[in-house]
Amino acid sequence: MTGLISKCILRSAALTLAIVGTGATAACAADKITIIVGGMEKQIYLPAVLTQQLGYFKDEGLDVELINSRAGVEAENELLAGAVQGVVGFYDHTVDLQSKGKYIESIVQFSQAPGEVELVSAKHPEIKSPADFKGATLGVTGLGSSTDFLTQYLAVRSGLKPGDYTLLPVGAGNTFIAAVKQDQIQAGMTTEPTIAKLLKTGEASVLVDMRTPEKTKEALGGDYPAASFYVQSSWVEGHKDEAQKLANAFVKTMKFIAGHSAEEIADKMPKDYYAGNKDLYIQGLAGGKAMFTPDGRMPADGPETVLKVLSTFSKSLQGKQIDLSKTFTTEFVDAAK
Repeated sequence: MTGLISKCILRSAALTLAIVGTGATAACAADKITIIVGGMEKQIYLPAVLTQQLGYFKDEGLDVELINSRAGVEAENELLAGAVQGVVGFYDHTVDLQSKGKYIESIVQFSQAPGEVELVSAKHPEIKSPADFKGATLGVTGLGSSTDFLTQYLAVRSGLKPGDYTLLPVGAGNTFIAAVKQDQIQAGMTTEPTIAKLLKTGEASVLVDMRTPEKTKEALGGDYPAASFYVQSSWVEGHKDEAQKLANAFVKTMKFIAGHSAEEIADKMPKDYYAGNKDLYIQGLAGGKAMFTPDGRMPADGPETVLKVLSTFSKSLQGKQIDLSKTFTTEFVDAAK
């Protein structure tokens, strides 16, 4: 996001705002909240755009701007820099950052499963499990991203060491597909709608599926709270009213998702999110809709699973005591309308 966000400091309602675009001239408004999304085209982060499309932010009297990022690690950096108020990204960043002395927390939990799939290129049928990653180049959205975390866990769990394979940041969508086609990566982790497109063409197949809670438990040993809305803990303390209004809007969206079909949800999304094929978009959403929480609540044992996964390979977590109670709060979801 370097060069994409210029900061505008305004201490009216104690909000620090971000304006999109180099040399942007838009005026800062005290009631505006900027949220960066770690890939708005990904179905795992669908609740952010859907909330805007349904008008729930406006219903709460909020002026919310959503801006796009290639990967969650870039989004968290913008948050820590004070350029934005919140991030739609994976909950596991809250655990990782606490190990580095930085405190952020999820205030609404969108999903209870990653919604990710490890795909293997059709050119490499020799890769039949993560144990076969040795010598392979594996695609992730970005280094330090949640796809990086999960890929490392799958490899280490299968007995491999970090030097046995190479991680290559290839983004998502068309850049991921191009990396598969050009054999830059032999396998990689991605989300819908990219998954459905590669499966349809036969250029890749599913190696590890984490699109539903059941399949996630098989792969990771428990619920893995993933997509969430997180903010800096210090921001929450000074902006309870804004945090509550955001939670109200997001919780309404989670209930909308739980009560509507994939087709009905897709009809509410911008057409350019279909990636050129609405039927495939709906198909992917129908297959993965179970990843979403029905009410924005954190799965009971989810944080422990995340800590277990990250502790398997993360050097920054070694010898550290992580206070999981500081990585999320249910305060605002509990009070949501």
